[in-house]
Amino acid sequence: MKVICEVFKSPRKDEMYIYVDKKEGLKRVPEELLEIFGKPKSVMTMLIREEKDLARVKSEDVLREIREKGFYLQMPPKKDEYLLDLYKAPTEGKY
Repeated sequence: MKVICEVFKSPRKDEMYIYVDKKEGLKRVPEELLEIFGKPKSVMTMLIREEKDLARVKSEDVLREIREKGFYLQMPPKKDEYLLDLYKAPTEGKY
């Protein structure tokens, strides 16, 4: 199975995306989700095939969600705890 998908980026949440079938657009995405997501900004159109996985997710998962629900929501990756500690580190050198 393969689908031409349009990918939308959230203006409110960094690295959050919605994948939809280009033919259907956003009409099957629930209004509640769009309120949280913000005004979707189209960032790319791509062909997704079952044989070729995407960077962060299996293509078969994306295609199944689009077929069943009308969209696939990609959430931002989880931040590693050690990266959060970098913000807590002192910025002034003490000698």
